[in-house]
Amino acid sequence: MASESTAVSGIAERYAGALYDLADEQKVLDQTADDLRGLATMLDESDDFRRLIRSPVISKEDQAGAANAVVEKAGATDLVRRFIGAIAANRRLFALPTIITSFLDLLATRRGVVRAQVTSAHALSDSQRMELSDALKASMGNEVSLDVQVNPALIGGLIVRVGSRMIDSSLKTKLERLQLAMKGVG
Repeated sequence: MASESTAVSGIAERYAGALYDLADEQKVLDQTADDLRGLATMLDESDDFRRLIRSPVISKEDQAGAANAVVEKAGATDLVRRFIGAIAANRRLFALPTIITSFLDLLATRRGVVRAQVTSAHALSDSQRMELSDALKASMGNEVSLDVQVNPALIGGLIVRVGSRMIDSSLKTKLERLQLAMKGVG
């Protein structure tokens, strides 16, 4: 399993690097990043889209056609449309989520920005995002880009991941720790 994820990661990094170079050359880095964030959101929200990119039984032509239709409907730039076509033709659509993450990480690194993955129980307001970004910037010493996801199962609080560091202040985790502590007492 580990070697499989390492292989996908290697593929993703190569494709993300190639896309980064093309986007930089064409001076469309920000538009490309926006398109990829939009695709990531679509992948998060659509079981059908995830199945499409992962299914080995769907022909390469059908995968490419469906993926291109999704990207076209999303209003992606020509570069991203051609890129999706290329990875579909090479049967690499399964790596799209990792390619997106690799591209955004590469962009952030080259710009000196640290990416923080934030999971919250409720959607954050703009002022909460700003406060969190400012606090992380003060702690990290770099600009911080927030990737915020909502998971109501947390009940309350946040989980913040920056690189290999994780801060879990979610109510769910605190309740689980309390439950474990109470089992030890009885």
